[in-house]
Amino acid sequence: MADNDLELDVALRDAHLPALIAALVHMTGDAGWLRPEWAPVYMPLSRGETGLSPEVEADIRVRARAAIQDYAAAGSPRMPSPDTPTLRRMMDFVGGEAIPEGYADFLIDELAISGVSSKDPQFEQPQLKTAARRLKVLVIGAGMSGLLTGIRLSQAGIPFEIVESNSDVGGTWLVNTYPGCRVDNSNHMYSYSFEPNHGWPQHFSPQPELLKYFRGVATKYDLKKHIRFDTRVEGLIWDEARSLWRAALKGKDGKTEFVEANAVVTAVGQLNTPRIPNIEGVGAFEGPAFHSAEWRHDVDLTGKRVAVIGTGASAYQFVPEIAPKVASLKVFQRTPPWGLPVPHYHDDVPAGMKWLLEHIPYYAKWYRFWLLWTTTEGFLPMVKADEGWNGPTTAVGAENLGLREMAAAALAAQVEDRPDLLPNVVPTYPVGGKRAVLDNGVWLGALKRPNVELVTEAIIKVTPKGVVTADGVEHEVDVLIYGTGFTASKFLSGLKLTGRGGRDLHEAWAGDARAYLGVTTPGFPNFFMIYGPNTNIVVNGSIIFFSECAVRYIIGCLRLLAETGAPAMEVKRDVHDAFNVRVDQANKGWAWGSPNVTSWYKNEFGRVSQNWPFGLIDYWRATLAPDPEDFVLTRQSQPVA
Repeated sequence: MADNDLELDVALRDAHLPALIAALVHMTGDAGWLRPEWAPVYMPLSRGETGLSPEVEADIRVRARAAIQDYAAAGSPRMPSPDTPTLRRMMDFVGGEAIPEGYADFLIDELAISGVSSKDPQFEQPQLKTAARRLKVLVIGAGMSGLLTGIRLSQAGIPFEIVESNSDVGGTWLVNTYPGCRVDNSNHMYSYSFEPNHGWPQHFSPQPELLKYFRGVATKYDLKKHIRFDTRVEGLIWDEARSLWRAALKGKDGKTEFVEANAVVTAVGQLNTPRIPNIEGVGAFEGPAFHSAEWRHDVDLTGKRVAVIGTGASAYQFVPEIAPKVASLKVFQRTPPWGLPVPHYHDDVPAGMKWLLEHIPYYAKWYRFWLLWTTTEGFLPMVKADEGWNGPTTAVGAENLGLREMAAAALAAQVEDRPDLLPNVVPTYPVGGKRAVLDNGVWLGALKRPNVELVTEAIIKVTPKGVVTADGVEHEVDVLIYGTGFTASKFLSGLKLTGRGGRDLHEAWAGDARAYLGVTTPGFPNFFMIYGPNTNIVVNGSIIFFSECAVRYIIGCLRLLAETGAPAMEVKRDVHDAFNVRVDQANKGWAWGSPNVTSWYKNEFGRVSQNWPFGLIDYWRATLAPDPEDFVLTRQSQPVA
């Protein structure tokens, strides 16, 4: 506990009070802390302000101080878990609203109040352990999802090997090193549920801190001994006679080696192949030209004339970083992004908050719950399309319109001194139609600098000296930077994969990738994907949540193989197809599915191939365990040599 009263007072000053009150219910065993008059009233997109008066908050802190001191004086006794009705009341209290009944088991599991979670592999039976040890799994990628898969396979006792094309772990947090790169989901939720980090320096920490976290996890779980670095999987072929995958691996020395595995898990992400726009003359520029995901740190931008093509999430982060040092900066924008007001986007986590996360039992869990609810499921109604909506096309429903008006007002307030910018910084598409970014003023602050120009004329070609726009102007620059995103819809584009009957995965998809639960697809037995088709999220939460659910499901599939002795399992075509019909229909009911919106969420056929169109709870339930009736299980086998 606190070394002195002043340390505790500082911590309480920095507390998210609803989470602290829930923690005090655990510590005292007294549900009386859940006073109706202390219930928070949150404003959308706030940083957790309770809506309570300063006097009421001060009273809560005084009472909390005494309770924490009493708990410490009693020797920090063991705390019985509150019963389910009390936990329900605690959820409603911290969430600031009545949490729907169906969410109770989901949220209790996510909080892991009892110390265990449905995501923990359950391979206790001796026969199951023995059968699991006969399997071998090949994991492709050592980023967030690949490391997670390795941890769960280790816990299940299933042998595995991870193949990573880079020389270290971390995935996107290793590769993306552009100035200003940081997470846009609160770090206290963008972390493994079972590996909290109470020392995050900022609420939305920069890239080096994310890389440090994932490196630390890899070390803690001793994963590097399972990883082949600087190695690419060039192809995978399913051996039907032996029910095995045969993988061709090319190492740094250029030599190819073949390995076999009972199952393959791809953990390569969706945002890993940079997209260079199809513009005439691309490649003709004589100066340094690079994509933000392949940042040239050897190119000094100081005093240079720089052009940035694109105003997506990456540009939103690096433009404010480079603007002060360049001589001039021209930002070429096709469509403005929605910046949602998050004033603390660059703020440090206060020392008192870190202390509470580390020392007050259950505080971290309830703080994570508050983030989980208010920035995920609780946010979804604001981007839902109202059936029969006949309002403006700039919104898809009444709540979406309200969100739009609030976000637009926040943007307009920042350019009151530059009214010329206003028509070009407030989007005309609905909030949620494209990926929104987090706005604390630095983006528009950069655009207002005297050395920065926002260009909205369409680019018609790239020349050796710069960029030509539709008005005939040639913009001469010294450096050209592409902030144009990734080829997200081209799933697994760098992998040649041949399944049952010699079927090629990319020919089967024909540019329109689909999978059951984003994890598995017919014709490709024992082949599993993490962050596969239709598992992206737009406004509701952390992709780590989806990865944890998908890995739980994949471990369940491997358990099914071990339990049944079947060498292979393949999702049934009708199950797969019916699921995708539901997904396509549901995606039409959200801002990102609006026919008036184009984005990287949609593939070349106009279908939303990226996004999950239901709640987090629905993915959690669907991936609790595989239903054997959804699969065809084969019966003859030959063990891996």
